[in-house]
Amino acid sequence: MLRGLQNSHDSKKKKTTEATLDRLSARRKTPAGVYIALVAAYLITNIVVMLASRSKAQVPFLGGTIPITAFAGVFSAISEICVIFMTFYFGKKGYFTALTLLIIQFPAVMTTTFIQHNRTSLPGIFVNVVSIVAITIIYINNKKMEEYQKKLSYQAVTDILTGLPNRFACGELLRSLVEKGDKFVGVSIDINSFKGINETMGFETGNAVLREIASRWKTIADTGLSGTKDFITRISGDEFFLVIRGYSSDEDILRTIKQYDSVLHNRLTIDDCDLYITASFGYAEFPADAKTKDSIISYADTAMHEVKRSSSSNHILRFTPDMLKTERTLEIEGKIREALENETIFFYLQPQFNMEHKLRGFEALARMKNADGGFISPGEFIPVAEKVGLVDKVDGMVFRKAAMFFGELLRKTGTDIILSVNVSVRHLLKNDFLDEIGNVLRESGVPADKLEIEITESIMIDSVDKALQCIDELKAMGVKIAIDDFGTGYSSLSYLNKFPANLLKIDKSFIDKMNEDDSSKQYVSAIISIGHIMDFDVISEGVEEPEQVETLKEIGCDFIQGFIWGRPLPQEEAEKLVTEEVGK
Repeated sequence: MLRGLQNSHDSKKKKTTEATLDRLSARRKTPAGVYIALVAAYLITNIVVMLASRSKAQVPFLGGTIPITAFAGVFSAISEICVIFMTFYFGKKGYFTALTLLIIQFPAVMTTTFIQHNRTSLPGIFVNVVSIVAITIIYINNKKMEEYQKKLSYQAVTDILTGLPNRFACGELLRSLVEKGDKFVGVSIDINSFKGINETMGFETGNAVLREIASRWKTIADTGLSGTKDFITRISGDEFFLVIRGYSSDEDILRTIKQYDSVLHNRLTIDDCDLYITASFGYAEFPADAKTKDSIISYADTAMHEVKRSSSSNHILRFTPDMLKTERTLEIEGKIREALENETIFFYLQPQFNMEHKLRGFEALARMKNADGGFISPGEFIPVAEKVGLVDKVDGMVFRKAAMFFGELLRKTGTDIILSVNVSVRHLLKNDFLDEIGNVLRESGVPADKLEIEITESIMIDSVDKALQCIDELKAMGVKIAIDDFGTGYSSLSYLNKFPANLLKIDKSFIDKMNEDDSSKQYVSAIISIGHIMDFDVISEGVEEPEQVETLKEIGCDFIQGFIWGRPLPQEEAEKLVTEEVGK
């Protein structure tokens, strides 16, 4: 049926896909005003030539006089230039206009020359003949060149395998629509399991499948079966892109996409083999979902990949901003797994000081880089690691690497400082966590009392009994315990009373507001007082301003960690800081 429709709508096709391709591949034309100007110039110069050739007057020129008839040749040359330009710039229209104008002159020139016996007009006959020959040669040559250029231009916007518009044509159309502000939908399409067809049946069969799919989709676009104005392109491999215009509602968009999906349900027979093809469709609308050409393509791709990722029976999805998070999460997860496999996750050390600016120790912070060497923010990869269940492995690698460095540093300098490491709930509750701590301490040579484990207070909610048992065993080993990000979770005095910690860490969010109003300052002061009542030392995180330091001294804080006295440092700079402290 589709093939019959295709044959019956050949005349209409030129108004859809091919018409768009012609517009995209057409070279810029010379303005029509130039054509009118050339015709007018030709007529005016010929009138001047006619009047000048009949005049007996003379005009002064360079100290002498010359007959006006001498100027006839000048204006005659200008008129011939006009007809040449007409032919060169305006093709068929220009050629036949020029030819007509030249032929019209013959009766008048012939009459003047042979009947009126004005031999001065004889050169005009030969000039006209030569001009006709010249413009005919130019026209024929230009026609051949234009056909060749049109073929090259068409190939530049056409996919050779399927005959559909290609990636460049798609990009040019999207750019044009965005510049004009026209509403449209971009649909990214990927053929499901196409790789399997190539691998099991060969690339020739795969190419035949692509041609057949392209033919079916081109029929819909060219015949208007969908009820919208469509432009289907092949981007690469088994990836296609559909541009939909002329719709009035979301239902129209879905109906059009389902039309392209439905023709895949019809059996496809290649080399006597019946194949059943499906595809994933993701779409985004301009300007509702995206404002640029590139973002339309990117967002449609994101929606399409979300279809493939979810493996849902619904294989048509519209882009939503949440999908960007999913795409980025998958990307970051892949980077984390690769970094864990290659052991490229590393650490920085942020110094901690007492209120007299004496070094207390360092907190080990996880760091990770892109393939190009750029840092990936911990605020981005740590939440992903927690979400996908890899945070314990990240913790473990940072702990092991930092402990090995710290043990060597203690042996070199003989200093009395502490290494603080973060441990997630997932990591601490693992059955072999205590064994891991013991093994790293033995291998690194770090004394147990020089290690501090930072635990978020939420652990007391997740599994209070097991957590307390593990913490008690760590304390028995001599390891120090710190409650991290205090005040942001599930704090209560009853939990704190049970928690055998050594240090309370006040979250940066409270420090930032501390000097803004008196109530915030009193709140921080209360936390410090509670910590001291529970016999905890208290450290404030995220201290960045001198005024904050003065306030913390005033209300009795014990330690400070923040950019004002020390940013996170690579190993070499951390070792240099310790060496300087020892030398004081």
